[in-house]
Amino acid sequence: MEEIIISPEEIKQVYQKLFREAEAGGYHLNPDIEFTKDLIQGLLVNEKRYGYWACPCRLASGGKEEDLDIICPCDYRDADITAYDACYCALYVSQEIVEGKKKAHPIPERRPPKGQRKPVLQPESPRNISSLPLPVWRCKVCGYLCGRENPPENCPICKAKKERFERFI
Repeated sequence: MEEIIISPEEIKQVYQKLFREAEAGGYHLNPDIEFTKDLIQGLLVNEKRYGYWACPCRLASGGKEEDLDIICPCDYRDADITAYDACYCALYVSQEIVEGKKKAHPIPERRPPKGQRKPVLQPESPRNISSLPLPVWRCKVCGYLCGRENPPENCPICKAKKERFERFI
């Protein structure tokens, strides 16, 4: 396989962009800058290899439809941060880790094995709302909707706190 070279300048630019976007969205990048830049290098390698930012800590199939759940930020990020203070690869971490109150540690893989993954819903396939696998939460401030076990700590749109969410469905 051909070696993919990513320049330090590319990594720095993406780091700065991700940092700004994460903070603006109520998220935090891992404060270990060198570790974080190594993860960003992995994202950029995967982008050049596959055409998308597959999680650098998971084995991507190379098929975008099959890997939609692990395109960074992955579908499991919020639940992992809530339960373990970091996402699977530890690119995104909780405020407690940023403040040094906790440390990132290995966490269990949340992604189901290949044979147990649910197929991606196509827009033309109708679905009964009562069959959704997770509750839907609505930000009472801006109307943002998200499907997860619990509301996010902060709304990624308006930055409202968790208590400003209501169960929508």
